[in-house]
Amino acid sequence: MNNKEIVSKLWNLCNVLRDDGITYHQYVTELTYILFLKMAKETETEGGIPENYRWDRLKEPKGIELKRFYKELLRHLGEDSIGIIREIYAGAFSSIEEPKNIEKIITSIDSLDWYSAKEEGLGNLYEGLLEKNANEKKSGAGQYFTPRVLIDVMTKLIEPKAGELCNDPACGTFGFMIAADRFVKDGTDNLFNLSLDQQKFQKEKAFTGCELVHETHRLALMNAMLHGIEGEIMLADTLSNHGKVMKDFDVVLTNPPFGTKKGGERTTRDDFTYPTSNKQLNFLQHIYRSLKSNGKARAAVVLPDNVLFADGDGASIRKDLMDKCDLHTVLRLPTGRL
Repeated sequence: MNNKEIVSKLWNLCNVLRDDGITYHQYVTELTYILFLKMAKETETEGGIPENYRWDRLKEPKGIELKRFYKELLRHLGEDSIGIIREIYAGAFSSIEEPKNIEKIITSIDSLDWYSAKEEGLGNLYEGLLEKNANEKKSGAGQYFTPRVLIDVMTKLIEPKAGELCNDPACGTFGFMIAADRFVKDGTDNLFNLSLDQQKFQKEKAFTGCELVHETHRLALMNAMLHGIEGEIMLADTLSNHGKVMKDFDVVLTNPPFGTKKGGERTTRDDFTYPTSNKQLNFLQHIYRSLKSNGKARAAVVLPDNVLFADGDGASIRKDLMDKCDLHTVLRLPTGRL
């Protein structure tokens, strides 16, 4: 069984939860809580999980006892654990009311062909699940998931290199940084051509991001972990003053959200030369200001057409961009393709 077939089986489990009123996006989040424990067992990385809340313990209770235990597990891992485990489970709660549905998901996950999944890569399996969710129009998750073909093209054109600091200030489920990591690994024989210090840098420092939505941030953390990436993924608003610390990058790859700030209020960033309520114009300012000024830093970003033609602040920001950067290419995508 290949990963595509496993993803299909996992996705079909959402039918189990329909009677509980679980949305597609909630389903992927619920699945993430349980998948994390199973994948930790399969990869022998359960050390950071308290023994009483590991996969084998989750399989034991049934019925109402399982429901109580599952909710206690989510609370404990989100409040009393440490590190990446606490980040993934922070604020976690289950919307599943029927204990048999929890049991069905656990049993189904346990029975999957995990040997084949590990052969193809658990990161690829999880990314396939996120892509499936994004392609389901009813899920509303497409806003957090850029089509992989576009991510790969932009990454290939930017050519991230080993030793460079890469960032996505609106990272969604972390697809751009995972593609950048894959590109570097492909060019360095899966990092084997690098020194131990360089390998450590690639794993812990090279790829970072920021995501505003808590549930999506949780998915990004899981996705990064399964791809062996330990760089910081902030839970914050890049367009607030939290975003001011995101700077001095060699590479920025991103597809930021479009539109205006809710209610039309101006951004809370106090360091933009041209403050505006327009999100894409503010993200554009952030992106070129966050690059190193060494003449080698580069960025690729998805923006709507109006950024190219907006008057007022838009014209001023375009001029500032042209003064500070060497704009290489503007590629117009077909209408309705993203």
